[in-house]
Amino acid sequence: MSGTLVLCATPIGNLSDASPRLRDALASADIVYCEDTRRSGKLMSALGVKAPLRSYFVANEAARAGELADHLRQGETVVLITDAGMPTVADPGLTAVRAALDVEAVVTVVPGPSAVTAALAVSGLPSERFVFDGFLPRKQEQQRARLGDLATEPRTIVLFVAASRAERELSVMAETIGPDRPVAVARELTKLHEEVWRGTLAEAADHYREHPPKGELTVVVGGAPVVPGDMEAAIESVQGLVEDGALFSEAVKRAAGAHEVRRRLLYEAARRQLDS
Repeated sequence: MSGTLVLCATPIGNLSDASPRLRDALASADIVYCEDTRRSGKLMSALGVKAPLRSYFVANEAARAGELADHLRQGETVVLITDAGMPTVADPGLTAVRAALDVEAVVTVVPGPSAVTAALAVSGLPSERFVFDGFLPRKQEQQRARLGDLATEPRTIVLFVAASRAERELSVMAETIGPDRPVAVARELTKLHEEVWRGTLAEAADHYREHPPKGELTVVVGGAPVVPGDMEAAIESVQGLVEDGALFSEAVKRAAGAHEVRRRLLYEAARRQLDS
């Protein structure tokens, strides 16, 4: 019978955020795979637990996945942690989950701190719907392509930015997404020198040019403003498509996309028009 892989979220800065379940999971593990054995060793020491530690980071995770699967085949409990936050979320771990599923092991999770949701919560920007896009590619042309896809995204956008690339990447965001787009930049969350800077993307690029940051940044960008579509033109399109033989539902779908109106509202308005 295969064992269990436990994905455990770890504190993003303040060790007091470690949960009793995290401590119990680490204490009961047959082996713990971690991004950095030194950092994880300090965490486990602070929690007063011991377990064998093995590294599991980007450069070796493909090889380590097979080893991890062997432990699961033997029925062991394997814990996977990263330096901060949740494994697999802009951190190693996906290969481990897939390896566990391949050997029909149980995969479970111990939830906990997240820089993504913490920064979103304090940003002051809409949080009902958001998209997380991790780190941008290193090459500027690839950055621009990725950001170009996000420029019209109406949901709030959350990104990770390395301190060494903060000013440059914020400048590219301002040029691509828009200099006046609102942004909150969170740094050192849950730590003594926690900082949340708020302004526009253009102001953020200037600020971090003058004040180079330390530590990773979590950047929360306001979504693109929703431009009202042309409902009257959309209704006319539906009528024309129906007259040409299209099904009403298909005509509504196509016209809603073409004129950027909500499909449900167009459906109701076009139905009233056709029935009148």
